[in-house]
Amino acid sequence: MKKKVFKWIGLAAVLFVAASLLSLYAYGRFAERARGPASHALDVQPAGTPLDRAIAPLTSGRPDQTAMLILSDNLDAFAVRAATARAAGRSLDLQYYIWHADFTGNLIYNELLRAADRGVRVRLLLDDLNVHGSHSVLAALDSHPRIEVRLFNPTRAREGTVARGVELLLRFFSLNRRMHNKAWIADGRVAIVGGRNIGDEYFDAASDINFMDTDAAVVGPAVKQSEAIFDAYWNSASAIPLEAMVRAEPGALERLRDGIDAGLQSVRAAPYIGRLRQSPRVRDLLEGRARMHWTADAAVVSDPPQKAEGAASQPDWMTPVLLERASRAQRELKMVSPYFVPGADGVDWIAGLRQRGVEVGILTNSLAANDVMAVHGGYAGYRIPLLERGVALYELKPHGKTEGSLFGSSGASLHTKAFIVDGRSGFIGSFNLDPRSINLNTEMGLLFDCPDAAAELEALYRTKTGAQTSYRLELADGALRWHDDAAQPPRTWEREPEAGLWRRAAARAIGWLPVESQL
Repeated sequence: MKKKVFKWIGLAAVLFVAASLLSLYAYGRFAERARGPASHALDVQPAGTPLDRAIAPLTSGRPDQTAMLILSDNLDAFAVRAATARAAGRSLDLQYYIWHADFTGNLIYNELLRAADRGVRVRLLLDDLNVHGSHSVLAALDSHPRIEVRLFNPTRAREGTVARGVELLLRFFSLNRRMHNKAWIADGRVAIVGGRNIGDEYFDAASDINFMDTDAAVVGPAVKQSEAIFDAYWNSASAIPLEAMVRAEPGALERLRDGIDAGLQSVRAAPYIGRLRQSPRVRDLLEGRARMHWTADAAVVSDPPQKAEGAASQPDWMTPVLLERASRAQRELKMVSPYFVPGADGVDWIAGLRQRGVEVGILTNSLAANDVMAVHGGYAGYRIPLLERGVALYELKPHGKTEGSLFGSSGASLHTKAFIVDGRSGFIGSFNLDPRSINLNTEMGLLFDCPDAAAELEALYRTKTGAQTSYRLELADGALRWHDDAAQPPRTWEREPEAGLWRRAAARAIGWLPVESQL
């Protein structure tokens, strides 16, 4: 009996491997045929578009310097994107891991449609993992002669959960690698990079949980670097034109126009339209008067698309570049990572900093605030070793202030990925300190040396680690304690604060599983 069982298990395994190999081969042939023609960023003009006329005078006298505007306010982050889309006259190159077809996502889709109607070339590159279910909107947009949509590492199955699930299973090792990059590039003059995706929870429009996030809008050489990164991904073997998999139904674009424009007229849109029209930061940026941080030492850095194809890591990829910069710390290193799974090597690296006398502070999500419970299960076991080494550890409260939700949300979750070194240099991007960012996903962000920008980022860190927003962790006789110093009277928790029994048990169980490499 046992021999028969093992025989059938062996046969099933052989059939699965054969099916996986066949699926990979078939997809490779499809991707090779489906690749779209190469295209590249358009050349800027001295005064060809409103953005040219606003930005060219700023950069002409500082050709080797990049200017930064840090965007921590969710409405400003929405408004800068919408405003640069409205001001664009030449091109919009957009690269995102997530773009929800929800209220704010559709508001920005509408801006892309309006820009394309003016003759702006729109290239939209999305990771495919979160596209399922919104392809009808994308197909309609893609049918516009000035808009092209490509999907990164897509499944061929576009309809039906079962078919997509089977393909995900058969191509697991290739589909497990995702494009986590975020970039918004308008007219080759302004780029926005950082941690934000596009959707309600990133712009204070969600009714349950909104993210604390941070972007940087840049002008100068960093924009060219962003364009080069975008072009590399757009023209890579992993970027497949949507039209090779999905075609819009007749009349889809007209129906989309009728529906998507209605959101602008709704009461719900009023705060966004108001911020778009009235925000001093947005207006000053578009009129060339913004007070920005200028530095000759800033660069947009990225993993290459080949990382998603399984290529071996190189010294100029994100992990070694960021590790080298953070390792320069002489006095202090402050890190913000919503998904924080340092692994044994990460703990050893941090311990090495502490042995050199470097103060290390880390802000991440508490269990109650974390939107990915599995990640918290992977992180939890590293808290005691970090605290034993003298790390200052903070966890965001689930009701931390997000600048105020517009639609009744009382929940908060951290989504900023950043660090500050010695109060003078730093990073804002998509990179989490976890195995997925290090080994599987492609990442990008802005690396800079600028004391003024570092000071602004450090002020955000102080606010987010303050008693109103975060718990302060410490050890008491070897056991974890969470301090809520803002409570009256101050309160100390002996277990995961504000997390129910089931959530605590599930996170602990996940922490026992051998899945850390996937977190």
